[in-house]
Amino acid sequence: MPKFLIERNIPAAGELTPEQLVAISQKSCSVIRAIGPEIQWLHSFVTQDKIYCIYIAPNEDIIRRHAEEGGFPANFITAITTIIDPTTADA
Repeated sequence: MPKFLIERNIPAAGELTPEQLVAISQKSCSVIRAIGPEIQWLHSFVTQDKIYCIYIAPNEDIIRRHAEEGGFPANFITAITTIIDPTTADA
C-alpha cells in the first residue's frame, strides 16, 4: 500500500504542550478508527511551524478525508516513492 508524506502548516507547532500533542494524537487515532483499517498513521515530526506526517493509505483522498474529519490541515500531500537511509550506501 502507498505511503504518503503530509505537510501540515501549524503556526507555533513546536510550542505545543505535551497535553496538546496527546489531544491531537487521540483525535487523529479516533478518526482513523472511524474510517477503518485502510489508513494507518506511522509517525510525525514536529517542527517550529509545521508537522510532517507519514501515513499508509490507498490514495490521497482518504488522507484528505482524515484531515477534514479531524480538523487538521493537510497543506501538501505527496506519495513516497522510495525510502533510503545510510544502509542504502552498502548496496
